[in-house]
Amino acid sequence: MSVLEIRDLHVSVETEQGTKPILRGVDLTIRKGETHAIMGPNGSGKSTLAYTIAGHPKYTVDSGSITLDGEDVLAMSVDERARAGLFLAMQYPVEIPGVTVTNFLRTAKTAVEGEAPAIRGWIKDVRESMKNLRMEPAFAERNVNEGFSGGEKKRHEILQLELLKPQFAVLDETDSGLDVDALKIVSEGVNRAKENTGLGVLLITHYTRILRYIKPDFVHVFVAGKIAEQGGPELADRLENEGYDRFLVDAVVAPEGA
Repeated sequence: MSVLEIRDLHVSVETEQGTKPILRGVDLTIRKGETHAIMGPNGSGKSTLAYTIAGHPKYTVDSGSITLDGEDVLAMSVDERARAGLFLAMQYPVEIPGVTVTNFLRTAKTAVEGEAPAIRGWIKDVRESMKNLRMEPAFAERNVNEGFSGGEKKRHEILQLELLKPQFAVLDETDSGLDVDALKIVSEGVNRAKENTGLGVLLITHYTRILRYIKPDFVHVFVAGKIAEQGGPELADRLENEGYDRFLVDAVVAPEGA
C-alpha cells in the first residue's frame, strides 16, 4: 500500500521583512485509500503544506522530509512528483490562454504516463468524466480557466483528477466559492476517483460543509504552522460548534518553540 509521509517538516518563505517561518514541525502519514482533512484558521500554514508537497519554488524547506513509498519527494522536480503520483488541486487555478482544455488534458496525461493515451478510449473517458461533472461538451474547446466561473474552475480541477488517476491528491480549499450544487458535484467527483483508484486524499478546508459529502477518516487541526490536535470525523463536528478560539489562545500562550 502506497504511503505519503511527512516528518518534522519546517518551511519558510522570503518576505519584504525577511525570512518568515510558516511550517514549524509537521508530522503526517497518509495511506492510499485514506481521506485526511486539514482544518484551521487563515494563515495557519495549510496552503503552504499543499504547495510544498507539490514543489512550489516560493517555499523553502528548512528541515524535515516528505517521502512517497520511501522515495525522497523533496529531491524530485515538480513534473517528477506528478509522475510519481502526486496531484494538487489549487485554490486559485491559473488561466492558460491559447491552450484548450482538450489539449491540456491530453498533454498532461501523456506527461504523467510517459506515452499518449489511445485516442478512442481517451475520448470516451473524457466525455464520461465531463458528463459526470455536469460539464457541457463545448467546455472541452475553451481555453484553460480563461473566463471560467469559480465552479467551472473547480470542476476542471476534478476532471483532471479523475483522468490523471494519481495516487495522492492534495485538494487546497476546493470548496471555496462553490454553491451547494457545485459543491455536491465536485465532491462526488472526488469520491468517484477514490472509489475507482484507491486514491489517498489530503483535503484542506476552513469549513465542515464539504465533509458532509467527502467523509474524512482523520481530521487534523492546523494552528501556527503545526498540528495542534487530531482525531476522527467527530473533531470536525466539534470545530463546527466551537470554532478555533481555544487553539488560538493556546498558540498565543505557548512560548516560541514549545
